[in-house]
Amino acid sequence: MREILTRYGRHNIGFAWLFGEPMLFTVGVMALWSLFHDVGAAHHISAPAFALTGYSTVLLWRNTIGRCTLAVQPNTALLYHRFVRGTDLFLARIILEVAGATMSLVVLMLFFMTLGVIPAPHDVLTMLFGWGLLAWYSAAMGMLIGGLSECSELIERLWHPVAYFQLPISGAMAFAEWLPERLRNVIMYFPVPNCVELFREGYFGDTFTPHYDIPYTVTVIVILTWLGLVMMRYVSKRVEPE
Repeated sequence: MREILTRYGRHNIGFAWLFGEPMLFTVGVMALWSLFHDVGAAHHISAPAFALTGYSTVLLWRNTIGRCTLAVQPNTALLYHRFVRGTDLFLARIILEVAGATMSLVVLMLFFMTLGVIPAPHDVLTMLFGWGLLAWYSAAMGMLIGGLSECSELIERLWHPVAYFQLPISGAMAFAEWLPERLRNVIMYFPVPNCVELFREGYFGDTFTPHYDIPYTVTVIVILTWLGLVMMRYVSKRVEPE
């Protein structure tokens, strides 16, 4: 609750910015994509739906990881409370970002489905599975990058350009089947496009051929989670008062 009040304040729409801000970004990207990318005509895919399912995934991993950088430094005073630990500061930000991106996706999808702009999802359970895997990856990387940034501010400065460089290989801008085979094989070593392909399979169904490897993706995320928890333990011991 304190994180919400600190970030969004008590005035105007307050905590509604939690999902209002991602919604504004997503609608803007959808409008631009629909105007300048004739995806629907070329691949029988709805351009607004393609943009919505793509940019929403970008907001999920980019915002969740980015918000975890330097999460402790501005909140060190809270660590003097008995029941507040360093890990709680990261978890609060992770929960807020995942919740905000999820609410934005759900509200926009229902809104545009009602207007008839986009079709209904093909398999909601598969979508939830893909979204859940991506949220798990985002949380794991958030803990890892956030913990490293508390050790060196250089990590926080480097993460932002790295995040932009990751956009072309995130799977948000193109289906994996549209890519040359050699490039696709390299890109699919990253967990994010695997999650996005699974998520989009749930939405678009058999209108495209998805490429993903769930056992491999889960294994990588488990390793990242372990590394993130190790960093959380190290940071907690380093910053929490005796």
